Amino acid sequence: MQLRPTTDAGKETLFNILGNYFVFEALSVLDLFSGTGNISYEFSSRGVPDVIAVDNNNSSVKFIKETAVKLKMDGLRALRGDAFKFIEECDCTFDIVFADPPYAHKDICLLPELVINNNLLKKNGWFILEHGPRLDLEDQACYFEKRRIGNVNFSIFKP
Repeated sequence: MQLRPTTDAGKETLFNILGNYFVFEALSVLDLFSGTGNISYEFSSRGVPDVIAVDNNNSSVKFIKETAVKLKMDGLRALRGDAFKFIEECDCTFDIVFADPPYAHKDICLLPELVINNNLLKKNGWFILEHGPRLDLEDQACYFEKRRIGNVNFSIFKP
């Protein structure tokens, strides 16, 4: 699998931020463009009871499923599918929606609006988009803040 997992420094910073705002044991999380499942495992290991990982790569989904079984992460489900179609068709809401698309994805800027407009977030939920350093999303609706850790950037949106 040719993937770019979130760096350990980025992950540590992100989860320190989330720990100040959320109680992990009470969350539902959607991980879009989940790749290796790196972020999904982190949420599950912190006690999140409901994590859905979505990726369009069969190998990634198979790997996440096998790893979830090995690590006894019963609340982690991996689904194969296109993230954009999943957003449009999903009828669930989540406390956190995390997306780590390829940094060069042509439609990366559409994700915040799609997630918010398709009501994927609960009332106080967050959409977190991981992206490269050149992308600036501050002018988008519902923008909350951006955190930069080296070349990893997390833009956070709230409904």
